[in-house]
Amino acid sequence: MRSIWKGAISFGLVSIPVKLYSATEERDVAFHQVRRSDGSRIRYKRVAAADGEEVPYSEIAKGYELTDGETVVLTDEDFANLPLSTSRAIEVLEFVPLEQVDPIYFAKSYYLEPDKMAAKPYVLLRDALESSGRVALVKIALRQREQLATLRVRDGIFVLETMLWPDEVRVPDFPFLEEEIQVRAPELAMAGSLIDTLAGDFDPTKFGDGYRAALLEVIDAKIAGREIMAPPAEEKAAPAGDLMAALRASIEAARAGRPSGGAASTAQAGAEAEPSAEAGAETAEARESATAGAKGRPGAKKPAAKKPAAKSAPAKTASKPASTGQKTAPGKSAPAKTAAKTSTRRSA
Repeated sequence: MRSIWKGAISFGLVSIPVKLYSATEERDVAFHQVRRSDGSRIRYKRVAAADGEEVPYSEIAKGYELTDGETVVLTDEDFANLPLSTSRAIEVLEFVPLEQVDPIYFAKSYYLEPDKMAAKPYVLLRDALESSGRVALVKIALRQREQLATLRVRDGIFVLETMLWPDEVRVPDFPFLEEEIQVRAPELAMAGSLIDTLAGDFDPTKFGDGYRAALLEVIDAKIAGREIMAPPAEEKAAPAGDLMAALRASIEAARAGRPSGGAASTAQAGAEAEPSAEAGAETAEARESATAGAKGRPGAKKPAAKKPAAKSAPAKTASKPASTGQKTAPGKSAPAKTAAKTSTRRSA
């Protein structure tokens, strides 16, 4: 790794020289724009809108457009003279509990490495911060911009998390927040059962970028001149109209797809919790029907009409694990389909 910034952590009267490294990298597949006929690269030129002439990079400056359309030109000298007190320092402002920092503020992560002569004060601050159970709220200037950040410990290294300023976080102003949406107790219980079924410990290594893997396979197939096979079609999700049926189907699908071991025990716990949720559903529906009958409103017999649907839903979802198992077996689904077509033709 190459350091992208050098400075010092300013902790009271203690100064700890450090180097800043980018802690993350994107693994996305990069593409170039090319001409379709021969793959020739497409190049762009920096052209002035006033006369269409190409402008060399040395003559390019930054411009701030005013409301009347005029532009204020700022040069590198203008930015260099800005009074940033944190230009080469990570200034510790205060120490705060990590749970009080909303993750929506986090922008990018960096590693901090101590200078050769600053290892001891680095370790001292690291151990003290880790034992405090808090994170340091700091201010730093990166790429000609002052930013708020947090300083925490991860695997014995300081991690700097740059943050957005409060006025950079948008307010969620959505119409549904003003509506009074009623959620029934049976629906809430069934959703809780689904959460319990999918509960587990955080381990990001269990997951991968399926789209990137499929894209690389397409590229490899193009290179080798092989035929590109389309992936099997995915199952359609249950309609959102029947919320209870969709939740039941989701629980059954989650149980069928969970691996053995600790996940199986979690699914077992979810299976034991589900009857109580269904019992709560029937109890809540019975109360609703009783209330409707007491008030003289129609619909007191609705729970009796819903009971067959509750029994038929598991029967529909019981067939899904078999179909899911056929789709996840690579290379075996195509022969099965071919054999089915052959037998149909012979019978015809």
